[in-house]
Amino acid sequence: MTTLERLWLCEAIRLREEHAGPLEDGEANRRAVAAGGALGQRIQARAGFLAARDGQLEALQHWRQGARLALLALLVLALLSGAGLGFAALGDGQRPVNVFWALGSLLGLHLLTLLGWALGLAFAGDSGGALGRLWLWLSGKLARDAQVAQLAPALLLVLQRQRLGRWALGSLVHGLWLVALLGALLILLALLATRRYGFVWETTILGDELFVALTQGLGALPALLGFAVPAPETIRASGAAALAEPGARQAWSSWLLGVLLVYGLLPRLLLGAFCAVRWYAGRARLGLDLGLPGYQLLRERLLPSSERLGVLDPAPAPLAGGPAARLATDSDGALLVAVELDERRAWPPKLPAGVADAGVLDSREQRQHLLEQLSRFPPARLAIACDPRRSPDRGTLALLGELARSAASTRVWLLAPPPGEALDSERLGDWHAALEQLQLVHADSAPLRWLETGHD
Repeated sequence: MTTLERLWLCEAIRLREEHAGPLEDGEANRRAVAAGGALGQRIQARAGFLAARDGQLEALQHWRQGARLALLALLVLALLSGAGLGFAALGDGQRPVNVFWALGSLLGLHLLTLLGWALGLAFAGDSGGALGRLWLWLSGKLARDAQVAQLAPALLLVLQRQRLGRWALGSLVHGLWLVALLGALLILLALLATRRYGFVWETTILGDELFVALTQGLGALPALLGFAVPAPETIRASGAAALAEPGARQAWSSWLLGVLLVYGLLPRLLLGAFCAVRWYAGRARLGLDLGLPGYQLLRERLLPSSERLGVLDPAPAPLAGGPAARLATDSDGALLVAVELDERRAWPPKLPAGVADAGVLDSREQRQHLLEQLSRFPPARLAIACDPRRSPDRGTLALLGELARSAASTRVWLLAPPPGEALDSERLGDWHAALEQLQLVHADSAPLRWLETGHD
């Protein structure tokens, strides 16, 4: 995952919590603290876990797929629109081509949108133009995921921090116009190569010299690249009727192509390259605004005072019996823990050497303590004992999933009922179905040999 995507998910999670309230993030915070690093890195680690858990990471992938499809659709539309401009400018060859009407057809909308982009950049700050907004809208529609609605605003907020939105959308807009004008240029070349066109200019109130000056002025820059400019006599003669001389036709054709290239394609190419350079240079400066209230609330949870100020007192002793201490020195350790057992049940069973007992988890504080220990010292094998006479409620299943993610390998031990008690088969089936949904292996007999050796 790129830095931009991590920051993007952080903003999406922050916006979600601002609108819907704080998320259940106990496990995410523990994992972020265990990963270490500065506050910004821990916020990114927390957001990555929450996004993967709640489906926003998958929604981001869907948005990216939608963005690619939207870009492809816009590129095809731009190419077809450019081809249409080329056909509209020259026509079918049955009538002479009015050179300045053709030039207006090819460059008029391009110059107006270019002026609009420049004004938006100067006064609005972040100008993506209508094409940029269309692309964002299409990306969300093609993603077909309800959660992408939170992603587009989050992306814009991330980019606006370094004023990168203007350069990202600017690259897109200029790239699409470049494709459109390139399509028009290719159609012009194809039509001029396969049909015979005559060129004229027409006016009622303007004089010949104005068109001479305008034609030569527009052709000055293309002439530096080798494009022909009609002679003054040719320009004047073209005001009465289309000239039949091949030289005049070729001069007007070359002038039209040169003007389209210099005043159409080259500005879009240069501006697109400029926006792309600013975009890639600015991405290195992207970061989180840690002064935002949503991130300030996470500071104490992800960067406790003991870490920021230094450890003032020795750490409390780990769990009774020392499983954490054992795991700290033996990364291949094995651990047995029970969840909400009846007090009348004898516990723990006799454990093999090398298997630690984490006791019975009955309270929230006990669960929190064990999860913090496991985040620092994950065991290689973890067995979780459960009483299948109890219903597999959502809280218990969430705890089982979190414990399982803290160990390399996990098994759930469904304890047999005490002598004289029958086990409800329907409830046992509920346990089996819930554990299969969590993708957890369950055992109906004590998995002590597996805890000791790693196999049955």
